[in-house]
Amino acid sequence: MTDGPGCGVPQLQLQLLDSFELSDQRKPVQVPRPAQRLLAYLALRARPVGRRAAAAALWADLDEQQGLARLRSTLWRLPTVAGNQLVLTVQSRLSLASEVQVDVQQTQDESHFDELDLGRLSSDVLPDWEEDWVGVERERFRQVRLHLLERLAQRASERRHYDRALQAALTAVASDPLRESAHRQVMTIHLAEQNPAEALRQYEACRRVLRTELGLAPSPATRAVVEVLLGRPLDMATGA
Repeated sequence: MTDGPGCGVPQLQLQLLDSFELSDQRKPVQVPRPAQRLLAYLALRARPVGRRAAAAALWADLDEQQGLARLRSTLWRLPTVAGNQLVLTVQSRLSLASEVQVDVQQTQDESHFDELDLGRLSSDVLPDWEEDWVGVERERFRQVRLHLLERLAQRASERRHYDRALQAALTAVASDPLRESAHRQVMTIHLAEQNPAEALRQYEACRRVLRTELGLAPSPATRAVVEVLLGRPLDMATGA
């Protein structure tokens, strides 16, 4: 990440994909575990949050007063970077300082859609964290990134950038092997590149995983992509 021109405020990057890391000018900043949880919570909310709501989510096993006390202690122990606060408080509402850039939010930035890093779009939010509120945000972002990958694949394919299109579609398949729309994109891209055998191979991979995991055959929309290549009756009996 680069600094803004003439900006005297440190540029901070908060990583939540794959693991937690706060860095200043790419140098790691040490953050205590309770503070990590608070920063992650505010970053994933992406809007001001009341103190009581934050305390209830982060210390769900404590009563309200104990949770608020833990929150005050955590805020007091938050590190500062070059004298700048990481969390702002306005009328009992907490928010992440605007100088902190968050990878989850950057990934969803429409202004840089075509340059999105596919590596980021294969990553989950804090996969080793077990808190309920993290699980909710993890699933929300998983759905967001799957749709982003499919949109990337579609746009790249329309521009005949088939290599990037295929990478995006295959990343979506790897992230959710049961997602038929991603399998269809892979098949369609192979067909656009005049690779019918690869399209059929992807269809068979889709058929096998659906049968093994769900006991289902591919949907008519999925079969239709390669129907002309099958040269035989649709494999409804095999799927059954």
